[in-house]
Amino acid sequence: MSDACGCSDDETTPAGKEAEEHEAERFWQVKELQFAAVAGVLLLGGLIAGAQDQPTVELILNWAALLVGAWTFVPSTIRRLAKGKIGVGTLMTIAAIGAVLLGEVAEAAALAFLYSISEGLEEYSLARTRRGLRALLSLVPAQATVLREGTETVVSPEELRIGDVMLVRPGERVATDGVIRTGRTALDVSAITGESVPVEAGPGAPVYAGSINGSGALELEVTTTAENNSLARIVAIVEAEQSRKGEAQRLADRIAKPLVPGVMIAATLIAVVGSIFGDPATWFERALVVLVAASPCALAIAVPVSVVAAVGAASKMGVLVKGGAALEALGTIRGVALDKTGTLTRNQPTVIDVVATPGTSTERVLEVAAALEARSEHPLARAILAAVAAVTPATDVEAVTGAGLVGQIDGRPVRLGRPGWLDAGVLAGDVERLQSAGATAVLVEEDGHLLGVVAVRDELRPEAVEVVAELRRQGYTVSMLTGDNTLTAQALAREVGITDVHADLRPEDKAALITQLRTQRRTAMVGDGVNDAPALATADLGIAMGAMGADVAIETADVALMGEDLRHLPQALTHARRARRIMLQSVGLSLAIIVALMPLALLGVLGLAAVVLIHEIAEVFVIANGVRAGRLSPLAQRPANAPATTELAPAR
Repeated sequence: MSDACGCSDDETTPAGKEAEEHEAERFWQVKELQFAAVAGVLLLGGLIAGAQDQPTVELILNWAALLVGAWTFVPSTIRRLAKGKIGVGTLMTIAAIGAVLLGEVAEAAALAFLYSISEGLEEYSLARTRRGLRALLSLVPAQATVLREGTETVVSPEELRIGDVMLVRPGERVATDGVIRTGRTALDVSAITGESVPVEAGPGAPVYAGSINGSGALELEVTTTAENNSLARIVAIVEAEQSRKGEAQRLADRIAKPLVPGVMIAATLIAVVGSIFGDPATWFERALVVLVAASPCALAIAVPVSVVAAVGAASKMGVLVKGGAALEALGTIRGVALDKTGTLTRNQPTVIDVVATPGTSTERVLEVAAALEARSEHPLARAILAAVAAVTPATDVEAVTGAGLVGQIDGRPVRLGRPGWLDAGVLAGDVERLQSAGATAVLVEEDGHLLGVVAVRDELRPEAVEVVAELRRQGYTVSMLTGDNTLTAQALAREVGITDVHADLRPEDKAALITQLRTQRRTAMVGDGVNDAPALATADLGIAMGAMGADVAIETADVALMGEDLRHLPQALTHARRARRIMLQSVGLSLAIIVALMPLALLGVLGLAAVVLIHEIAEVFVIANGVRAGRLSPLAQRPANAPATTELAPAR
């Protein structure tokens, strides 16, 4: 993190954070970018004034540009120095002071202008992440109905107490965690556990805040307060992990930490020792020239230019990268943890098999099933209806909570439901086989006779196998994390080629598992839903499937794949590795310039004018090299629907 950002994190009050978040909701509302724009205009005015031979106006405009640009990082740098913290902002401040003392105000103003831009871009990405928490908290309903002293009372979620009996009607969201006392239903818990289909629940079953009740009315005994329910814990994890990331230093900061004290000590020794054995004025000037020689002119530009170019190129291929820290992290990843539902799969359950009893056609099985499901909004119903060309709805259809549906077709009773409620009979082996393959099996019965079984499953994305193979070819370790049951997870993992499978995970479990994986290698988490938010924040890098994902997943993640094609993932990783190599080249050149110039300035071989000229030339080379990060590699340039043909070296 930058000096400025780190300081603001330390000192901003909660109310101040809310105001800051509001101010940064639009790109042009970021304070640092506003200051950078003003500084840029003033700096341009100074250049024009100089070209028209108006030195006084030029000097005034350059000073104004310097002060405006420096305001975004110098005050926070001073505050951090008071706490013993050193970063790239410290280097920039020293360079600006040295340039001013030697009469190079325009040089100091240019550095302040460029650095304020990088500060603004980073603050904007952090503000977007903070806004994501609002999307998470919006899952909690504004009101809840409780039964107190035999009377139904509507209260806010904050007023719920442990032991309260909460009434949840069909279609309502659950306000806080609880246990079912009476009633059976199918719960949509995809936002909490990642289950791809609704979960049947009855008395004694736990229910989490944010779950959507299906068709049955429920009485829940409240087990946690609103401040400590499952969603609140997710928010706490996200905030804690974002804070951890906020304290992490960027590449330039890590370099600056040992460089700054070294340069300051060297300049002080030059001035003191030189004054003892020679002319104090000469050696004081040489000390200032050494300071300018060690100024991070090219270093300050190296990373921002590469970031702007690389992030812009990534956006062209449908990958949103949130700033330099995210790009750097993306280029260092060694392990990839993939969520199942909505990431490896389409999150669109489909009929994968129909098995009929002897003497019955599969068409008749689907026809009766579709007739019963004709007016249902259940995901399984949508899958069955999509499997038939036309449907004639059954009559007198009623839902049997937690079991299935009953109705009539041409006066004959028909039923559809889960195994156990309906006897699988001769199809018991087929039901077991289908469930072992990770499918949800529903039995269909007509006039008391079993017709068959319909298997519904959330299928893999068509490109999933290719993507996993490509990641493994590139040297990444691939894992799968899911809230689904173990049978479903293992079945799909076998198909996609993943051997490291973790199932039955709640959001907290995913985050804990990611923490373990990070101890083995730098790990990225790829997910699409609210349930993935803690893991996305906990990972070294969070990657959201943008088009399918909840807002909180996109906002919490560092990178978002804006399309639905998972093939953008290996493309993004390849692009980031190349961009990071370019960054390191530019940083290496910048450091080499500093190392070469300092002894020459010390010995008096190079004066101020020569040092400044070399720095300017180095900046041109660094900018030109950074622009190369905007070019896409062959893999990244390949269309998402093209076959993988490029063999790449393992990830470094």
